[in-house]
Amino acid sequence: MVQKLHPTPMLDELETGPWPSFVTGLKRLANDNPMMVGVLGQLERSYRDRKGYWKGGTISVFGYGGGIIPRFTELKDESGKPLFPDAAEFHTLRVMPPAGMHYNTDILRKLCDAWEKHGSGLIGMHGQSGDIMFQGARSDKVQDAFDAINELGFDLGGAGPAVRTSMSCVGAARCEQSCYDEGKTHRTVLNSFLDDIHRPSLPYKFKFKFSGCPNDCMNSIQRSDMAVIGTWRDNIRTDEVLARKYFAKQGLTNMVNDVVNRCPTKAIRLVPANEIKSGATLSTVKVSDEHALEIENRDCVRCMHCINVMTGALAPGKDKGATILCGGKRTLKIGDLMGTVIVPFMKLETDEDREKLVDLGKRIVDFFAENALEHERIGETIERIGLVNFLEGVGLEIDANMVSAPRMNPYVRTDDWDEEVKKAEARKSQAA
Repeated sequence: MVQKLHPTPMLDELETGPWPSFVTGLKRLANDNPMMVGVLGQLERSYRDRKGYWKGGTISVFGYGGGIIPRFTELKDESGKPLFPDAAEFHTLRVMPPAGMHYNTDILRKLCDAWEKHGSGLIGMHGQSGDIMFQGARSDKVQDAFDAINELGFDLGGAGPAVRTSMSCVGAARCEQSCYDEGKTHRTVLNSFLDDIHRPSLPYKFKFKFSGCPNDCMNSIQRSDMAVIGTWRDNIRTDEVLARKYFAKQGLTNMVNDVVNRCPTKAIRLVPANEIKSGATLSTVKVSDEHALEIENRDCVRCMHCINVMTGALAPGKDKGATILCGGKRTLKIGDLMGTVIVPFMKLETDEDREKLVDLGKRIVDFFAENALEHERIGETIERIGLVNFLEGVGLEIDANMVSAPRMNPYVRTDDWDEEVKKAEARKSQAA
């Protein structure tokens, strides 16, 4: 049965351009679900008045303190009744996706069937939080909807001042640049923080994200409080056969312009093939009988550009692991922050390695819970108290790789250095 829609002249304009419009999708859902008819009517009012008309509240399911985003309409008539009664309540269930976002078509169909039965049918894959966003359920249907989704093996994600839903890239399943098992690491960390996800008890949100290589497809450096970025600490690997194929197809000019000149630290040189040097930190590969690439790995900052351009011909090293960063976030109390390196390299090959990562995560979350101000992210806490105090608080040694920018002033005072060294040695002996 086709539902009669409210007049939506402003929303209709969004369907007139050359690109597909979300309005078309909402109207299609409205043919089968009267809740979406009310949503379109309320959205039209919001566009007309330039004001949002949803307010929050408290909605949960048994045993959980978060994971549901309540939405109640503020549009009422003079008697206090909702103007769009079918959309008077439009709650969202945040549901954690599988690590690496792996699905098959059977489970996707079952999720859609469950939501069409208990909700509006509108699903976002995935929201900025990383969750599957099941949008649009009445209060009396929230528990039924969760039960149906939970029976399929899915759990609610984080909401409010809690550890939020983690995200990981597809990683080793499909990407040859992967430097650790992202899915297994993601699940190990996730399973250790379930209570912190489901029962909000922090000053504000805390996010983990897992990227398998420095390409950082999860945007974890900018968008997560604790980022786990795959990396390597030996030399870049080379493959002469693939390097020669690349050179034969692209030529000398493209290799110079697209590979050599784009290295941010000038770690790559094009040299005559008969002048290749050898060295513990050098990676070399002949690209033709006349030319060769020479990479000084001491200068490599793992930007991934050369590896992305010459995939296979150049590849991450064999001694793989991860760099751990802390404090990335979007604008809140202070401006945007990118993550700060707190562990330059950590192996993540065994269960024991992953437990060390979990232990570090717990120390950081505990420090955050005890020391952060209300509505403050961990990056803002670090900015407020200083990186040195943060590192001491979570039990990490200071490392030169944690420096975000070199000194502008080359002159350094050295008086009192001897006393500081003695203090540091005393702290180490006490810790031992």
